[in-house]
Amino acid sequence: MSAPEWGFDSIRDVVTAVLVLVAALMCFAAGVGLLRFPDVLSRLHAATKPQILGVIAIVADVAVSNPSLVTITLAVAIIFFQSLTAPVSAHMVGRAAYRTGHFRRDILVADEFRGHD
Repeated sequence: MSAPEWGFDSIRDVVTAVLVLVAALMCFAAGVGLLRFPDVLSRLHAATKPQILGVIAIVADVAVSNPSLVTITLAVAIIFFQSLTAPVSAHMVGRAAYRTGHFRRDILVADEFRGHD
């Protein structure tokens, strides 16, 4: 009995499985963080950081499993625009939560924005 040969398709399947697993774990971590963290500012961290990594892993998986110029170009565009919009939207939600007082002041480590609003 000989050892199995690892072809390009087998390696691509392993990479695809790893990327999907990473994406699922990141999305799960984001969901748990949204449920467990106490206020809006903490939840924003949980919602943006792992979620964008999960989206990047899924998009990279699509590009690996279907390596064409159109797919790779679209994947790069999706990653680029998600990387731009997720932090900006989280910043705006955090700023709105701060201005309306929908956060816990007692768990802030530093409040550089106090008095500047």
